[in-house]
Amino acid sequence: MNSLSNREPSVLLLGDIFCLLASLWLSLLFRAFEVPSQELFFLHLVPFSFLFLVWVVVFYIAGLYERHTLMLQSRLPAILFNTQVVNSTIAVVFFYFVPLFGITPKTILFIYLIVSFIIIFVWRTYVYFFVGVKQPINAVLVGSGEEMRELFEEVNANPLYSFRFVSSVDLDRVENDGFKDEIVSRIYSEGVTMIAIDLANEKVEPVLPSLYNLIFSKIQFVDMYKVYEDIFKRVPLSLLKYNWFLENISTSPRHTYDALKRVMDILISIPLFSVFFITYPFALIAMKIEDGGPVFIHQERVGKNNKIIRIVKFRSMTTNDHGEYKNGSTELKVTKVGAFLRKTRLDEFPQLWNVLRGDISLIGPRPELPSLVKLYEKEIPYYNVRHLIKPGLSGWAQIYQDINHPHHTQAVMQTKEKLSYDLYYIKNRSFITDLKIALKTIKTLLSRVGV
Repeated sequence: MNSLSNREPSVLLLGDIFCLLASLWLSLLFRAFEVPSQELFFLHLVPFSFLFLVWVVVFYIAGLYERHTLMLQSRLPAILFNTQVVNSTIAVVFFYFVPLFGITPKTILFIYLIVSFIIIFVWRTYVYFFVGVKQPINAVLVGSGEEMRELFEEVNANPLYSFRFVSSVDLDRVENDGFKDEIVSRIYSEGVTMIAIDLANEKVEPVLPSLYNLIFSKIQFVDMYKVYEDIFKRVPLSLLKYNWFLENISTSPRHTYDALKRVMDILISIPLFSVFFITYPFALIAMKIEDGGPVFIHQERVGKNNKIIRIVKFRSMTTNDHGEYKNGSTELKVTKVGAFLRKTRLDEFPQLWNVLRGDISLIGPRPELPSLVKLYEKEIPYYNVRHLIKPGLSGWAQIYQDINHPHHTQAVMQTKEKLSYDLYYIKNRSFITDLKIALKTIKTLLSRVGV
C-alpha cells in the first residue's frame, strides 16, 4: 500500500524539480534574449541547486506534498505565493549575505522568482492531472464497523487515490453464500483487480477458500487495516488487542536511531534556545508590569516508563495551575502576556531545557498530567503503552489529529483517538519520521495554529 500513497508525492517532487530547472533556463533566456550557453547555465546551476533543495523543503513544510493539496485548487495560488515569498527571502539572504559563489544575480533572480511561480502553478494546477493522475483501479472493500465506512468514504471522495471502491461487503450483514456471490459478481462485472479485506475478522474465515481461487484471476489482496493506517496515519482502534501489541510494539534497544534522535534534539534545541534568551527579558518586564508574578512555572508530567518529570514553561495564567485547567474557574485566568505567549507558542520554549536535559525529546507523544494518566489508564485500554518511549514537545498526533485535541482537561473520547496516532508513531517511528514531524511542526509554529 505504501506504493499507492507514495506515487503522488514522488511525481509531484520530480515535477517540481523539473520546473525549477526549467525556470532557471528560461530566466537566463529572458535575461539576454538568447539561448543560454552550457557554461552560463551551469555557472548558475551550482548555487541555485542549493536553493532548490531548501525550496523543496519549504514546499514540504507548506503542505504541497500532502495528499489533499491538489484538491484545494482554490487555495493553491495563495499557498504558492506564500512559499514564493519565503523562498525569495531565502534567495536574497543566500546570494547577498552568504556570497560563496561569487555571483549576485539581481535581475536573473527577480525574473526567476516570477517564472518559477508561473511554471509551478501551471504544473500543479493543470499538467499534473494529465501526467500524474492515472485511471484508478477498481477495488472491493470487505470488512465491518465504522473504520470500514470511514475508509470507503475517504477513498471514493478523493479522485487522487490510485484505486476506488466499486463496492463494499459488510461482514456483519451477509451470509457466506451471499458474500461469495457479491464478491464474484462484482469482480467480473466491474473489472475488480484489488480486494481490501479485514483478515482479522473471524467471520471471513469460512469464505477464505473461495477467495483463494481468485488469486488465479490475478486479484491483488491487501489488508484493510494496512490501507486504513496508510491513509489516515493512525492505528484502527478496533484492531487493538494483545496480539497486535505483541506483533507491532518492540522495546528492544535501537542504538543507531536513539543516537541520531539525541543528536537531533541537541543540534536543534541549542539554536532554538536563542529565541528563549531573546524572549526572556521582554516576558520578565511584561509580567512584572501586569501582575508582578513569577516568569516561570514548573509542572509535573508522566515521562518514559511512567517516570514523573518536571517541565518548565513561561507562566501564562494568574498563578501556577499545575496544568490542571478547570472549566469555569474564576480563580485562574489567562493573563494578557500569557495569551500572547500561547498564541505564538513562546510559552513552550523554556521546555527546550528539558530536551537538553534528556527528560523529553523534540519528537514523541506529548507528556500528560499524572492525574489524567491515572484516569485514562482506567478508561482507555492499553493507554500506558504510550509511556514506553520518551515523550516529546511535538508529536504525530499534534500534526495529524485535525480536531478535538485534548488539552489537559478530561476528554476520554478525544484522548482515545489521540492514542491511535501515538501508537502509529510508536510502531513506525524512525529518524526520517522524526524529521518529517519536525518540519511540519515548523509550519505549525509559523502559522500560529495547532496544539
